[in-house]
Amino acid sequence: MQQGPARSILVGITGGIGAGKSTVAQIFRELGAAVVDADTLAREVTAPGSEALSAIARQLGPQLIDEQGRLDRSALSAIVFRDAEARRRLEAIMHPAIIALARVRLDGLARQGHRLLFYEAALLMETGRHREMDLLIVVVADDELRVERLMRRSSLSRQQVIERISAQLSQEVKASAADYLIDNSGDLSHTRERVREIWQDLQARLPGELGPDGEGNEA
Repeated sequence: MQQGPARSILVGITGGIGAGKSTVAQIFRELGAAVVDADTLAREVTAPGSEALSAIARQLGPQLIDEQGRLDRSALSAIVFRDAEARRRLEAIMHPAIIALARVRLDGLARQGHRLLFYEAALLMETGRHREMDLLIVVVADDELRVERLMRRSSLSRQQVIERISAQLSQEVKASAADYLIDNSGDLSHTRERVREIWQDLQARLPGELGPDGEGNEA
């Protein structure tokens, strides 16, 4: 689905927790890509005093708001990764708010003249939003490596990490929908090279850009 002015291409970036989708998104930024990050949007829509934050307190408990009026994300995660019903209630609050803000940001970038737009989201397929993307990049990594990465960067136990991984669609399911697959199990230099390859291919897909034969891509 086109976003903003015609001739822009919307590319989704997703992957299981710990696979490295944020690393891939950052490499695209370094190449000059316009990337909207769902995690950043989630923090914006739950800012102190926001409607979403008030709804979370009503639905899941006022103890999730700290003394400064901010969302206690660690406490929230502890609840929703153990309780599927709580997770569904949270998603019903968060997803519409994030989607609305994402559309505003993507439309703004398109109006600024960006013809390749990237949307990074962990739950892109779980929410069905991958169908709104023109193309989908899926980042995967060895399962054990994902567990080790998550344990290193957090205070979570191995069991807690496994619970979080299990709460998402499997890597196999996500990979099956990919237009571009990136295996981030190895050295970062290999991931960077793969991202550069995809970036070049996406540039060639833009209407009006010169293809490898020197001819324009427009019909």
